[in-house]
Amino acid sequence: MLALVTDAFGGFGGIAQYNRDLATALAQCRQVGRVVILPRHADGEGPALPAGVRQLAPRAGKLPYALSAVRAAIGQGPFHAVFCGHLHMAPLGAGLARYLGIPLWLQLHGVEAWGARCAQRRAAERAALVTVVSRHTRRHFLHRASIDPSRVRVLPNTFQPSFAPGPKPDYLLERHRLHGRQVLLTVGRLAAEECYKGQDKVIEALPRMVEASPSLVYVVAGGGDDRARLETLACNLGVERHVLFVGLVPENELPDYYRLADVFVMPSTQEGFGIVFLEAAASGLRLIAGNRDGSTDALADGMIGVTIDPDDADELASAIVAALAGEGPDPRGVDRFRFENFAQRVGELMGALLPNGATGSSR
Repeated sequence: MLALVTDAFGGFGGIAQYNRDLATALAQCRQVGRVVILPRHADGEGPALPAGVRQLAPRAGKLPYALSAVRAAIGQGPFHAVFCGHLHMAPLGAGLARYLGIPLWLQLHGVEAWGARCAQRRAAERAALVTVVSRHTRRHFLHRASIDPSRVRVLPNTFQPSFAPGPKPDYLLERHRLHGRQVLLTVGRLAAEECYKGQDKVIEALPRMVEASPSLVYVVAGGGDDRARLETLACNLGVERHVLFVGLVPENELPDYYRLADVFVMPSTQEGFGIVFLEAAASGLRLIAGNRDGSTDALADGMIGVTIDPDDADELASAIVAALAGEGPDPRGVDRFRFENFAQRVGELMGALLPNGATGSSR
């Protein structure tokens, strides 16, 4: 399989992790002998590649990337399917799949699928298989695309075994002076053009909570150009001493940041799924999410955490207070999203995509 992705091994964030998990699962499928990944970006070397996976050098520009994809399709084959990891690459993936005479598998994550351009939508409609991370994304895509719904399947995120319960790490307690403090946590980008994750809503709810719980601290993990606005908001509300911005967290420290917290909260409104919910639940945290987007799939319709109206400040504050008291659904229900189940689902999808084994050609 030729995989065209934004980033994978050496990348950072939820989509990169999804692509790594998918490539690992694909390499385990009986229909797949090897997976060749062409990323647009790779910030570092990343973890060792799984057996059966090869990643080519990244190509950032659109034209260099397209030329590299053509060279890979011709010179690295034969291939029997093309995987396209982002809607923006769908026209390129569809063109290569058509030239090679093989099926296209397209992956959709969230907001990119809700406002697809005409060329992207037409390319998506030519895919033999479209996988989406949540029912929410699937509904939005099917509302806009003319495609047989049976070709659009839900394949939710999974999580790594490094995310597990444990004691609060001393080095983080010391670094941030959090001994004896109750900790709320959000992990997510702070992007001004994508300010839908709800960090501002949590900050707005803090004044009524810190009055009753003076030890409460809200830890905001993630980098981006929206940080200044959020810092100003905290100052204006007089809760700046209760909000801690820790910036972009190194991947090796992220499991410990979850263990540092008592409750994970992200009242988003446009989340495609939210792998951070799985990571937090696997770490033993109580979860609070918005009820308007793909977060409901990540929380298994309330079986793993509490979903609230993200625009109702009183409901959000009440949910946080209850979660800090240890009330609410047991996050151990996250086991349904373990990698073993994800890999089994990938195998089923490959069996449907190539029911008779490897077919097709590389010209």
